[in-house]
Amino acid sequence: MCKKYNIKNQIEIIKKSYNKLIIKERKISSKTVVNCLMSGLAMFSLKYPSLLQFDQGKKDEIISHNLKKLYGVENAPSDTYMREILDELSPNDIRVGFKDLFRLLQTGKQLKKYQYLDGHYLVSIDGTQHFASNKIHCDNCCEQHHRNGTVTYHHNLLGAAVVSPEIKAVIPLCPEPILKRDGDTKNDCEQNAADRLITHLRREHPHLKMIVVEDALYSKAPHIRKLKQFNLKYIIGAKATDHKYLFKVINQSKQIQCIEFEDDHKIKHRYRFINNVSLNKSNKDLKVNFLDYTQIKKNGNKLYFSWITDIPINQDNYKQLMLAGRSRWKIENETFNTLKNQGYQLEHNFGHGKKNLSTIFSFLMLLAFLIDQIQMLASIPFQKALYKAKSKVSLWFKLRSLFSHFIINDWNDVFLSIAYKQTANILTPNTS
Repeated sequence: MCKKYNIKNQIEIIKKSYNKLIIKERKISSKTVVNCLMSGLAMFSLKYPSLLQFDQGKKDEIISHNLKKLYGVENAPSDTYMREILDELSPNDIRVGFKDLFRLLQTGKQLKKYQYLDGHYLVSIDGTQHFASNKIHCDNCCEQHHRNGTVTYHHNLLGAAVVSPEIKAVIPLCPEPILKRDGDTKNDCEQNAADRLITHLRREHPHLKMIVVEDALYSKAPHIRKLKQFNLKYIIGAKATDHKYLFKVINQSKQIQCIEFEDDHKIKHRYRFINNVSLNKSNKDLKVNFLDYTQIKKNGNKLYFSWITDIPINQDNYKQLMLAGRSRWKIENETFNTLKNQGYQLEHNFGHGKKNLSTIFSFLMLLAFLIDQIQMLASIPFQKALYKAKSKVSLWFKLRSLFSHFIINDWNDVFLSIAYKQTANILTPNTS
């Protein structure tokens, strides 16, 4: 394993990034902010089920030592103080941690594994909810008003991740919050958040060759023009119900190419594609390329997908484009579902605050997830520990247990202890 991908190195990079934060017009020191941020990161990294449990545990001398040694937390704040400090931060303050870890991947060989379609990187984008309540709310909450007069207050975020059809691990990028801004009376929406996200994405990675992969919600002319403005290629889902003009033109065209075959498992595959067709009547100047794919299983069950793209489709790349389009699901399955069901507890309310606390916590959770994904890709000790634990949830439990009961001076000691069950030879037990 390359030392640069060691979890210790990643945490040091994050702390160094946040030490550079300029805390303008805030009566708090940057050191205090960093302690709060690193404490929050530790809580999500260790998969504590609540902020209360984390707060109660950190009072123990062993845990206090491990927080300082492994996460660089010089003085862990109380849960109340952590909430107050983090609530005042801007979500943009967290961005640098994602950016610097991504730069770390760029300097090694791990990121190159994700290159696809002429050296591009597939960036899957989609939204998810991370907080909802009928009572708890803040000025930044979006609101859903129901017919019975009740209101659901919620926070959503638009996630982005570098994905590959051939690799299970994903590389999450900094998300974009979906929330009401100061003075706004209307809810924010995914489309507006997407515009902000791709603006940040291109500013932070100006030379990265990217293909944005999205669902049919984004198959609209303004969004496509925005992608083209930022030199981002795209593969976007397209539905016949949303694009009647486009599908009518395609179905009547004599230029559409069709490829059909049956594989060794008796599954039938059908591809149709055509290049350079107008998106709709109102935007005839906006030309797109169209691909659809039908899969028919032996029992007659069918799967159907269709996409628009600015990548010319031909006999050599239609299968790759199909796989790229279907890899959009990795933002849901390997990202959001993992965060909700495998110990991260994305939808749990760790603290809502009056301003940005809920969003800051969701960002720190995704940052902890990014560290885990890098470990899955590049850390042999982590991989061995995960294999021995048999599941991520079991691994988190074992990790948190060791963190609570043994003095730890090196991350690899933790993973190797889980992998080989040799805590007596590697870690110092709590004898108090």
